[in-house]
Formats: sequence, structure tokens, C-alpha cells
Amino acid sequence: MWQELGGLHTFDEIAQQPALWRQLTAIVDAVRGPLDAFLGERLDDSRQRVILTGAGSSAFIGEIIAAELDSTVAADVRAIATTTLLTHPALYLDPQVPTVLVSFARSGDSPESVAAVELVRAAVDDARFVHITCNAAGSLATRTAPDTFTVLMPAASCDRGFAMTSSFTCMLLAALALLGRAGPHGSTQRLEQLAALGEQALAAWAEPAAALGAERFERVVYLGSGPLQALAKEAALKILELTGGAVMAMADSPLGFRHGPKSALNSASLVLMFRSSGALARRYEADLLDELQRDQVARRVLTVGAGANFHAEAPAWPDAWLAPLWLLLAQQFALQQSATLRLTPDNPFANGIVNRVVRGVTIHDRNA
Repeated sequence: MWQELGGLHTFDEIAQQPALWRQLTAIVDAVRGPLDAFLGERLDDSRQRVILTGAGSSAFIGEIIAAELDSTVAADVRAIATTTLLTHPALYLDPQVPTVLVSFARSGDSPESVAAVELVRAAVDDARFVHITCNAAGSLATRTAPDTFTVLMPAASCDRGFAMTSSFTCMLLAALALLGRAGPHGSTQRLEQLAALGEQALAAWAEPAAALGAERFERVVYLGSGPLQALAKEAALKILELTGGAVMAMADSPLGFRHGPKSALNSASLVLMFRSSGALARRYEADLLDELQRDQVARRVLTVGAGANFHAEAPAWPDAWLAPLWLLLAQQFALQQSATLRLTPDNPFANGIVNRVVRGVTIHDRNA
């Protein structure tokens, strides 16, 4: 079916993710020691800045995990997209503040990815670079230097389809496992458990995701609290990409949604909320869910998470660690919506208006 629809790569790359998460355990075990030696005491130094960067989906990886990493290390961890660093470097870079730039990149060939590294190298006196990428032949992976450490993801994670799927979740989990302080056994055990949960969820959600994706929606709203708000951004982007922009999508937090964005709802809208693992956040989420049910404006209001419409028996881990599991539903749904619209999911933009690797970017001299 998916080969005929031009979506076989995307389908396979969604389905293979639990297997790739298992492969990550070997990569994490092999890389942890050398990476720790490369970074030294930087993550344990409060004077150190760690910038998580990328463009598009790769930037959302940093947004999902920044607060979780910041809570486990002494360094100041923040997420800043390459597309922001390049336009306003003076706001985010200080020559006197030692900095580790962690770059997430599927191909490693986008102009902003390479330019951000060169920018930080020129602007910061003491900088180190960690490249987490899926493409061994990409510019980030092949530009070796003493100040650079490259972590390659499983080869199959370098998605052939247009949308980032395997690449996104692999890079996210690798960063949590390698840069966080869950401990060597804690992180690899989580990867193994998450892979098992992912296999179960993909099987359990396949039929209801296909049924939901067969409905026609004009607008899709994803909501999430804390780190899951950034996950909502990625989920919304998947709908925009795989439907070629035919379905408009937006992302917000449950509390923020009331402050204006709620006006976007109509009778052809779908609301999907990622449920947090935190008890306090879940109470706020439940309040909005009750409100949306009373309003009866959106056609469908559904939830994803433990005890949700799309449910998985997940442990009470931090939301950043569970984000890849919940994303599986959003990826499945976006793929089905693409098929419903009779598009080709592996390349929804045959006219070349939007490309798998961004083109047409001119990098300007910051000193000009």
C-alpha cells in the first residue's frame, strides 16, 4: 500500500524507531567514555554554557530536552535555534563565557548548521562542539577538529523520507542519555524499556491512528505542558509537512491556549493533547479538556499519554524522556492524513518549494 502511495520510506522510518532505540544502547555505551573525556568537567561547571542548537525539527529537540538536562548538570543549558543564533549572535554569545555547542542535524549539510559552528568558533574564546548527526557523509560529520566530537546515530536513522522521524527521536534520546546524569545503567535501561513500549504503542495505535487520519480536518491543534509544548511544535510541523500545508496546524500549552489561540477552533478542528507525567500539570490539562468538551466547538478532542485516548503503560519518567513515545502517534496520524489527501508522504512538495535539506540560504558576515 505505502509503496503505491509514495510513502514507504516514511512508513518504514516510523515503524523502525523502537529497533533503533535499542541500537542506541550500544552507541551510548561506546561513546560515553570518550565524550566524557572530551568534555572534562564542563558539564559540572556552573560558569559553562551549553547551547543546544539545530533548525526546524532539530531545534525542537533542544527545546524538549533543555530543561531536563539543565536540572541534572551544573552548566547553564539552553536551547537556541541556529536560525536565531545566526541573526542575533550578540544576544546569545559572550566571548568570555566558555561554551559547548551541541548541534542536532539529520543530514549535517544545511547551511545554518555549518555556519552556526563557525560563528561560535569565531565569537567565543573557549568553545567546544558536539555534533549529534545521522549522516556520516554530511558536512558536520566530516569536518573533524580537535575541538569537535561527533556522535553518529544508527545509519537507518538518516531518514530518506521528507519529514524527520527516526532521526528526531534517535538524536533526542542520544542527547538525554549522553549529556544527562541518569547514570550509565539508568539511561541504557530506559532506552531498552522505551523500545519495548514503542513497539507496543505502534501496534496498539495503528488502527485508531489510521481511522483518525482518514477523517478530513482543516485545522489540527497540538497541546503540551513544559517540555511537551516543544513536542507539540514538532507534532504540528509533521502535519504541515506531510500534508503539504493543506492542513493548518498550531501548537501551544494548555494554559496558553486560552489566551487567544483558542479562537482558531472550528467544527473542522482536531485537538490532540500530550498528557504530562507530572501531577500538577495534569490538573491544569484536565481543566482545559473539560472546558473544550463543554464548548463543543472542535470536532474532536483527544489525548495522548498514560491514561489517555491513545494510551501506553509508561513509567513516571520526566516528560522529555517520554516525548519520543508520544510522538509515534503524531507521526502515524500525519502519515495517514497525507494518504487521505492523496499526497506522496515521502515527498509532499514535488514542486520543490520546500526541500528535505534547506536550500537558498545566504550566510552573511556578522561583522559586515
